[in-house]
Amino acid sequence: MDSCLPSKLLYFYFQYLVATTTIITITCSATRIQPNTQFIKTSCDVTMYPKLCFNTLSPYATSIQNSPINLASSALTVTLKAARSTLDAVSKLSKTSNLAPREASAITDCVENAEDSVDELRQSLAAMKNLEGPEFEMKMNNLMTWVSAALTDEDTCMDGFEGNAMNGKIKNYIVNVAQLTSNALALIKNLSSFQVYSP
Repeated sequence: MDSCLPSKLLYFYFQYLVATTTIITITCSATRIQPNTQFIKTSCDVTMYPKLCFNTLSPYATSIQNSPINLASSALTVTLKAARSTLDAVSKLSKTSNLAPREASAITDCVENAEDSVDELRQSLAAMKNLEGPEFEMKMNNLMTWVSAALTDEDTCMDGFEGNAMNGKIKNYIVNVAQLTSNALALIKNLSSFQVYSP
């Protein structure tokens, strides 16, 4: 009988324990790193652009968790960033010298609408921080009014370019921010179905 057999068995048993522990550690680490995005996916189903909603909000899954308020706040944050980028792009386009008079007028109006949209979205985001507590319905009405106004400004901007040879990249900016605003508004409206305030 091999006298080294017990030692060999102990060695293989030790290797098994190391391998098992490593697998468990990796699995647990992966679970911690990968946040649950199912809440975001389900919530985005109420929006007009669910794929855009999920793609833009899933990176915020760790901070959103399962909170409808955090979800709506993140949606507004994403929308405000997009609105600011759109304002910058349209402002640069307005400084172009080879524009036809009608295009120049449309761009000037669009800059004003984009500025209003950014301001309204900024107010909306600030209001989200104070949404919980008393007077929830009044705060919600104000919030939805600001976001709706931002969406109207964005739609007006697009309408001004209808029939014009508009810069394709700028058009994509405006369409994108309008879709993001629409999604944010839907998620904010959906807050009323959650117990997110104190009576």
